[in-house]
Amino acid sequence: MPHLDAAYNLARWLAGNEHDAADIVQEACVRAFRFAGGFRGGNSRSWLLTIVRNTACSWLKKNRPHAIVSMDDDELAEIEDPGGATDPFHGADKNVLHAALEALPLEFREALVLRELEGLSYKEIAEVADVLIGTVMSRLARARRQLQHFLAQKGELK
Repeated sequence: MPHLDAAYNLARWLAGNEHDAADIVQEACVRAFRFAGGFRGGNSRSWLLTIVRNTACSWLKKNRPHAIVSMDDDELAEIEDPGGATDPFHGADKNVLHAALEALPLEFREALVLRELEGLSYKEIAEVADVLIGTVMSRLARARRQLQHFLAQKGELK
C-alpha cells in the first residue's frame, strides 16, 4: 500500500504512541481491504486516511474516552482567519516541537499533522475529518496559535 507511511504517521499522532498506532493502522487496513469494493475512485490517500482517522477515533473512544475533546461551532467561529499565520515549525528544536504537538487537543493535532506533515489541502483535510473547510481553517489557526505560544514559552521562537 503506497500510503501506509502516511496512515501510520496520522495514527501515531492521534494515538500518541507507536504500539497503539500500529494496532490502529492494522485495523484500518483490514477495514480498507474489506470495503475496497466501495471505493469509487478519486484520491486513494484521502480515502485511506479517512479510514485511519475513523478507526483511531473509535479506538480512542473505546480505550481513552478522555482523549476525545470536541468543540462546538460557536467556539470555532470565534477564531480568526489563518491567512497571516507564520510557519510554527520553522527553526524549532525537534523534541520541543514534538512535545508541543503532543500537547495540542486531538482535533487541532490532527489538522496540523494532515496539513503540515502530510501536505493535504484544506479540502482533503475536510474530507478526511468530515468537517467543513471553514472548520479546518479554524482548527489550523487555533493549533498554530497554541503551537506558537508553546514554542515561545520554551524560547524556540525568534
